Amino acid sequence: MSPTPPARRLRLGLPRRVFSQVLLMQVAIAAGVAVLATGLFLAPLSDQLDDQAMRRALAIAQTTAQQPGLAKEVRDTPPSPNGPVQKEAERIRKATQAEYIVVMDWRGVRWSHTDPKQIGGIVSTDPSQALAGKEVMEIDSGTLGRSARGKVPLRDSDGTVVGAVSVGIAYDSVRARLIHAIPGLLAYAGGALAVGALAAWLISRRVQRQTRDLAFSDIASLLSEREAMLHGIREGVVALDRTGRIRLVNDEAQRLLGIGDAVVGRSPDEALGAGRTADVLAGRVTGTDLLTVRGQRVLVANRMPTDDGGAVATLRDRTELEQLGRELDSTHGLIDALRAQDHEHANRMHTLLGLLELEMYDDAVEFVGEVVGDHRATAEQVTERIEDPLLAALLVGKATVAAERGVALWVSDRTRLPDRLIDPQGLVTVVGNLVDNALDAAAGTPHARVEVELRAEGRTAILRVRDTGPGIPPEHRELIFTEGWSTKKPPAHRERGIGLSLVRRLAERQGGSATVGEAHGGGAEFTVVLPEALAEPGPEPALSLPSAPQTAKEES
Repeated sequence: MSPTPPARRLRLGLPRRVFSQVLLMQVAIAAGVAVLATGLFLAPLSDQLDDQAMRRALAIAQTTAQQPGLAKEVRDTPPSPNGPVQKEAERIRKATQAEYIVVMDWRGVRWSHTDPKQIGGIVSTDPSQALAGKEVMEIDSGTLGRSARGKVPLRDSDGTVVGAVSVGIAYDSVRARLIHAIPGLLAYAGGALAVGALAAWLISRRVQRQTRDLAFSDIASLLSEREAMLHGIREGVVALDRTGRIRLVNDEAQRLLGIGDAVVGRSPDEALGAGRTADVLAGRVTGTDLLTVRGQRVLVANRMPTDDGGAVATLRDRTELEQLGRELDSTHGLIDALRAQDHEHANRMHTLLGLLELEMYDDAVEFVGEVVGDHRATAEQVTERIEDPLLAALLVGKATVAAERGVALWVSDRTRLPDRLIDPQGLVTVVGNLVDNALDAAAGTPHARVEVELRAEGRTAILRVRDTGPGIPPEHRELIFTEGWSTKKPPAHRERGIGLSLVRRLAERQGGSATVGEAHGGGAEFTVVLPEALAEPGPEPALSLPSAPQTAKEES
């Protein structure tokens, strides 16, 4: 026989779904407010009904005391169940539906009463205040039970107090009015509770749609996962609200943009300053895989709008990829140059072999000297005027590539650059980009030529690169320094429109400038000024005696 399965225990507690919890809390709040409002209304209602009953009794007593001849009859006639005072009091009582109307003399003896047997007796409550000329309102108990009472003095024509009038309103009628008012109040409270419950249900349904019917624990888990994901991925994420202000920046975005948490709540222009990066984040520049430069970093940005009117922008670092692309371009150029030199070297070797076979030894020697001299002259021309080894090597290599492309690369006679550069790598980037652009522009033109001028003025380095290409139209001379702007077809492995933007940013970072104008004789002339690019010159060493003959020999 199989064992009996254990009974499932009923789990009590709050529901897990956000919709259910919000609905339950709002209904509870609406019910609490309804009960509180009803209680606050009923609490003073009882006092108000008591006050109304006492004032009504007082008003009846005042009206009775003003009846003509009532004071004279109290003073001149004996108390009697059939006397005029009793008849007048009963008439007024029946007309006003009061519980009792008691007329007494100055001794407190009754002259009228609902029960005729009580006439001639002393009143059961203290009438001293009324007999003293004061009007009294109170809730008290007497021979007819608890009642709301009003007492006024009874005066004769001379104003002398000859007695008092006491009127009572049955307290049961006051309580009945209160009880009669409760169902109406409960009906109003129930209606308000029903409206509140309906509003709570509508609000909860909206919350259910917005939270996708998740539980609070699910939302907490999603938030934890979101924080871990945003701050763990190697891609920058910037979230903006519907007003265009930054509401979230993950760690990678802070690193790429060079900002901190303090930018939350600011617009991209306030956080980053005016520029293409701020335009991309703000949505003023649209498209996919938008290139932008931030400092020395090349970034690729994508912006996606969200349902609440905001947007999320993602940033990827392409700096290393862009550098690799440029190195690949240079490598392709060098490979092409080496391939051309290989063909040229083969032709020269064949020429030399022919001269040797023809036993034209003098001509062979002269031919070899000319070939070697051309290359040596190019290298010496560069190294004599540019003392920095990195820049000199760059220009020698560029001269070989230029020759392969049919472009003459010349170093200007005005070029003089000592080996005191603070950031040679930065200047290599600037020179390499400008020379590459100049070779692209000049290639294929008649008498293609690129001229490079590098000179120092104190600690300032001035670079000019001129070409014989078509030049830059005046309306495009600022646009060419914008990230992503280019008139050339991009290669397969990278984007165009980055090199000149990097040149300007490197110059501006050092407090300099990068401009373009028209070269003498046509073409473009790029000018880059880099203040504080060179270190202060050190003290020149004193010439020793052994070095003097060597210097004279060099000058000769």
